[in-house]
Amino acid sequence: MIIVLLAGGLLCWLLGRQSAGYARWTALLTVSADMVLACCLCWLYHEFPDKSSWFINYQINWIPSMGVSLHVALDGFGMVLLLLTFFLGILAVLCSWNEIRERAGFYYFNLLWTLAGISGVFVAMDLFLFYFCWEVMLIPMYLLIILWGDSRRRYAAYKFFLFTQAGSLLMLLSILAVYFIHGQQTGLYTFDYFELLRTTFQSGTAWWIMAGFMIAFTIKLPMVPFHNWLPDAHSEAPTAGSLLLAGLLLKTGAYGIIRFVLPLLPEASVAISWWAMLFGVIGIIYGAFLAFSQTDIKRLIAYTSVSHMGFVLTGIFSFSEIAMQGVVMQMLTHGLSTGALFVMAGMLKERLHTRDITKMGGLWTSMPAMGGAAILFTMASSGLPLLGNFIAELFILLGTFTVNVLFSVLASVGLVLSALYGLRLLQRVFMGAIVVTNPVRDLSTREMLIMAALSVSIVALGLYPQPVIDTVHHLSFTLQPLLHE
Repeated sequence: MIIVLLAGGLLCWLLGRQSAGYARWTALLTVSADMVLACCLCWLYHEFPDKSSWFINYQINWIPSMGVSLHVALDGFGMVLLLLTFFLGILAVLCSWNEIRERAGFYYFNLLWTLAGISGVFVAMDLFLFYFCWEVMLIPMYLLIILWGDSRRRYAAYKFFLFTQAGSLLMLLSILAVYFIHGQQTGLYTFDYFELLRTTFQSGTAWWIMAGFMIAFTIKLPMVPFHNWLPDAHSEAPTAGSLLLAGLLLKTGAYGIIRFVLPLLPEASVAISWWAMLFGVIGIIYGAFLAFSQTDIKRLIAYTSVSHMGFVLTGIFSFSEIAMQGVVMQMLTHGLSTGALFVMAGMLKERLHTRDITKMGGLWTSMPAMGGAAILFTMASSGLPLLGNFIAELFILLGTFTVNVLFSVLASVGLVLSALYGLRLLQRVFMGAIVVTNPVRDLSTREMLIMAALSVSIVALGLYPQPVIDTVHHLSFTLQPLLHE
């Protein structure tokens, strides 16, 4: 699947020199092919008898002298995230269809290589390969922002690159520390994840290694106070860039904590759990207040991500099985609901040539279809029952309540605040007095297809989340020493 994306990206770049249409269709067919492959694997995985083990585990030598291997593995957790990656990847190509008119071939090259890097992050079981894919994911996204972004794109791209690269370098130091400590203990110098799980660390050393990993992953999550890059990157990125940032790149931070930090450093993880939950709750409330105060629609939606990902951090470090299931659901549903809001913000920007919600208003009369979709996704983001986000946040709050009642109560305040900024967004854009006097066209067939796919997904996850919960049930096996009922 990764090779298909890399090859498809190069083909888009080559064909884009002849026609932008060739690049668009090549990108769409490439990501669709990966989606079909992922669906086939998902079907086979459900036929797999033992859900606690790895479904695919493939390893060949890459740089044997350094202990580096091309080791990729897939379990239910990775499967769910791969499905989300390719689903949002298809929508990213579709929402770029008419928006990108210059250098389309190079644009789709960067888009597909970003998806390839994200896919590699979700399946890499060699820490060197994981770091390599992490960098592959960042550089094309930086190019998407700086080349096709809005008016302040250079500032946003530089900030995005500096924040994430600083975290990446700290993570590299932690990876090298684990590599050398394991080599000194066993005589085997390797980056293999399953070998490194056997390493034991002294408490002081574990703290420093934990700091390197956690700073890298919480910058990407993002956690307050490392969130500063997010609003600028979201607001200045092209629509597809905002969709991938909100839907996928933020999830790599949570994935890294669950997959690498907790199993490699369990004692240190338990030691910082109270502080991590505290910062998660601070993010929930702080992000909600900042979202309420915004007039730029994309910055408003960006700050909602800070708030919603605070639930993820709180749920992870509650070490509760039900909260961990809620975390995975939140990673999925946040990607769908917030991604949909960013897509709609891009559609409004394309029509009105502004992101300022004070210059909108009364758009329901001319855009009833988009208004209806906006209500659905705003309510989903606010945690309305029967929609996916409700299940996710309910599970996280239930799991946190058994560990820390105060944090659970404070986090639930975030649900009230999310309803406030969601209703304010709807009121300013679609309700109230008509501000935009020129006729504004409603959703086109292509845009209706994007909204329909996202709407069906978020409702389906709200009504029947059990398949996702069953697919990621193996997490309770891999993290069993940390989790409690």
